[in-house]
Amino acid sequence: MKKSPVVLVVAIGIGAALFFVLGRFVAIPSPIPNTTISAQYGLLAFMAALFGPVAGLLIAFIGHALIDFSYGWGIWWSWVIASGVTGFIMGLSAKKVLLSTEPFTGDKILKFNIYQVVGNIIAWGLIAPVLDILIYAEPANKVFTQGLVAGIANIVTTAIIGTLLCFAYSKTKPAAGSLKKED
Repeated sequence: MKKSPVVLVVAIGIGAALFFVLGRFVAIPSPIPNTTISAQYGLLAFMAALFGPVAGLLIAFIGHALIDFSYGWGIWWSWVIASGVTGFIMGLSAKKVLLSTEPFTGDKILKFNIYQVVGNIIAWGLIAPVLDILIYAEPANKVFTQGLVAGIANIVTTAIIGTLLCFAYSKTKPAAGSLKKED
C-alpha cells in the first residue's frame, strides 16, 4: 500500500525526533570511546520497514545529525552518512515484510533481520570507518574497532527492539476476513 507524501513527511519528522531522543538520552556507553549501545536503531528498523527506504534514510540521517549537534562537538558526517545508509537498507525490507497488510511471521522476521544485519555490516563495518579515515584522517585500527562494536551492538539491539516493535505493530492489524458486517 502506497503511503501519501504527507504521511511520509510526518513519519520522517516523528521518526527523526524519536531517533534523536533515544540516541541522545537512552544510549548506553560502551567500553570503546565515542561508541554507544543504541536503542534507536531498533526503532529505525521498524519505521523503515513500515515506511520504506527513503523514510529510513532521512529518519536516520536527520536524527543522527541532531544527536551529534546536541553534544556540541559538531556533526560527525561519516557516522551520519552511515546511519542514513543503514536506514535506507533497512527500508528495503518494507516490500518483503509488508507490515501494514500481512502478519509478521517467522519468515518475515527472518527477512527483516537479514536486511538489518546487512545494513549494519555495510554501514559500520565499511562506510563509517572508511569515511572516518578519508574525511577525518582517523587511525584505521581505531575506527574499525569502533565500527565493529557499533555494528554488533546495533545488530543485537535491532534484532530485539526492532523485531518486538514490528511484531507488536502487526498484532494491531485485524486479520483478513476477521471483520464482519453486523446485520
